[in-house]
Amino acid sequence: MTKVAAKPRSAISVACLALLCMAFPVSGGTELTVDFSRTNGTIRPLHGVNLGPICYRGMVDLSAYHRELGPPLTRLHDVVWVNYDAVDISTIFRDFRNDPSQAGSYEFAATDDYLAGIVAVGSPILYRLGESIEHTPRKYRVHPPKDFAKWAEICCGIIRHYNEGWAGGFRHNIQYWEIWNEPENQPAMWTGTDDQYFQLYEVTAKAIKARWPDLKVGGPSLGYTGDFEGDRFKPGSFMLRFLRHCRDRQVPLDFFSWHRYARDPSDYALRASALRQVLDEHGFNRTESHFNEWNYLPNEDWRPMMKEGQGLMREQWSAEMRGPRGAAFAAWALMSLQDAPVDMANFYTAEIQMFGMFNFNGVPQKNFYAFKAFRALLDTPQRVWTPPCKAGQMAVCAGLDSGKSRAAILLSNFDTTNSVPELVIRGLPWVPPARFELLLVDADRNLELVRHGAVGADGRLLLPELKTPAVGLVRLSPAPPDSGKR
Repeated sequence: MTKVAAKPRSAISVACLALLCMAFPVSGGTELTVDFSRTNGTIRPLHGVNLGPICYRGMVDLSAYHRELGPPLTRLHDVVWVNYDAVDISTIFRDFRNDPSQAGSYEFAATDDYLAGIVAVGSPILYRLGESIEHTPRKYRVHPPKDFAKWAEICCGIIRHYNEGWAGGFRHNIQYWEIWNEPENQPAMWTGTDDQYFQLYEVTAKAIKARWPDLKVGGPSLGYTGDFEGDRFKPGSFMLRFLRHCRDRQVPLDFFSWHRYARDPSDYALRASALRQVLDEHGFNRTESHFNEWNYLPNEDWRPMMKEGQGLMREQWSAEMRGPRGAAFAAWALMSLQDAPVDMANFYTAEIQMFGMFNFNGVPQKNFYAFKAFRALLDTPQRVWTPPCKAGQMAVCAGLDSGKSRAAILLSNFDTTNSVPELVIRGLPWVPPARFELLLVDADRNLELVRHGAVGADGRLLLPELKTPAVGLVRLSPAPPDSGKR
């Protein structure tokens, strides 16, 4: 999660991609036009998460909340921080001297129980093969394996257990298998060299694909992908060397995973387009792009989570991340990513640690309610035309249900302070008037109804309640036939 800088080597122009990767200014500044007569594809469920619902070894069970969100993909990384000794290779295969072909060499029980909680809420899984991050001065488990081929065989044993029922296992049909996490983040995630990671990835990816060609393997789960300098993106050297290694040695790369924690949500779509261009230029046109760690990072400052930041600094930092501003950031990001070239996205995290959607007692925080609002938008999945948005402006996304009897509009005011938003609603598929309900996530409300009534004949609806930072969900439906009678 903490990122280390790398010196960029080459530049890629992204100016020509701006229309695809950014959210653009809302027309008129305060006026947000939503045209339900113009369809715009389907709203994509990009609200995947990291980590499952069972925390503190079952003392905190967030399953009901995870069912509400319905994550399209749950990624497993850093489980051992506040949960079981599970998932990591070192917690399953504790003695590297043992024989990977023997069921008795593995300790699956804790991981079985952890995965059962995710399966029970109906979420598919991305399994990260590797180790959790270590911020301790001494590094215990993030070292290169002594034998890469044996380590790959251990990974295959884990896949057999969870997909083929081997060693008293299951048939979870886990499709995505990620090899390590942030190997460029040295030494917190990897104490070896870059080349050692490239070799580990190659040996493991080839071993998995040789046995299960239909499974998807990927990585490297990069924390540092590169930097923008004006309108140009400079990929990091680790990324470029990894892609060239995979290309030149014909190493499978079904998905390329990357991370970004930012203070400006407009960064994400722009970065996604730049990375897509880098992948394509290296011949990975069919490789999926997985944005599988993201969150709001106040001031892009990692110090509060480190040892020197403990106490009040960390508490305030985490509170902002999980509070109204973090909620508005999350909703803004989910909407802006709709047009970005990403195939999966996973918020970090949907549990109780300092980046989580819940406090340590399992109480939902503001960012949970932002995700809940986005999940409600998916109940009206036919996307309709809205003006794109950009930093300093509102984000808006809207949709219709399949029967065209309900509509919804999601809005995020992340940092707009100088105007009152006004919706201009056009092209509803029923005869006016329309009824509306406005639900709000802000400092005082958790996706609660704050106002309802009829939309005016001109289709205009002022939203003075949507003061930064806040998330608004407007639900629309036909007015009853006698609604205008007294």
